[in-house]
Amino acid sequence: MHDVSYTPGTDALRHIGPLLLQAQDLTATAMVRLTALDNSAYTHVAGSHASLDLLSSVVSSSSLAGTDLAHALLANPYEGAQFAGYPADDEAVRAARHAEAIPRMSGHLNDAVHQLDLCATGCHYLAHGITEDLASAQDHRTVVLRRTAGAALSPAQYDALTALAAGGRLYESSTRGLGVTRVATQDGTRVSIATYRALAKRGLVSADTGTSVFQGQKITVTGEGQRVLAGPRPRAALSTAAPTAPKAAAAQGVRR
Repeated sequence: MHDVSYTPGTDALRHIGPLLLQAQDLTATAMVRLTALDNSAYTHVAGSHASLDLLSSVVSSSSLAGTDLAHALLANPYEGAQFAGYPADDEAVRAARHAEAIPRMSGHLNDAVHQLDLCATGCHYLAHGITEDLASAQDHRTVVLRRTAGAALSPAQYDALTALAAGGRLYESSTRGLGVTRVATQDGTRVSIATYRALAKRGLVSADTGTSVFQGQKITVTGEGQRVLAGPRPRAALSTAAPTAPKAAAAQGVRR
């Protein structure tokens, strides 16, 4: 685009026409990429909304660049024959038409260059942004995995998580004048506050802090908790206590 050189007329069509087709190809490619990105799992990654907006701006800028190139071709003076009865253009008329067209064509070409520069800048920031978003998401997953990959859930904790998935609330009740936090499940399964806190610390459950604890805060099993529930119920740990040695039998007939 920066190096295009032409003479108004057929020469301009020969040089600018291919640029218009390339701009249209760029628009089509950007549109395909936008559709693919919008249908991908990337939309669940933090920051993806800005990337989708940026890619849609690339579609717009490339399309506007094509429009500017088309306008340059529209302003181009062609050398066709006049209608019958009209005098043919002489060299002076042709030169005047060219002199009038060149500034308009140059303006449209400059606008196209500006729009394509925006496309290049947008694509650069888009690639950088997606790379950063995916890296941040991977770091987040790593942190979550480290947090949840410690000791496996006990069968009781797994059962408590299952009960909370069916519905549960966190309450603050008053016992002998002291606030005591308790957990109530929809199916009546007993879940101790210690078990709930252990699950919450691992990011498997959370409570709606926007509701008063005296009214009951709704407990939600997080995405990580749902993934744990999708796995098998853990088995009870085998006892590792050393077997007790049998007591030596007292010899018969021997007194102390």
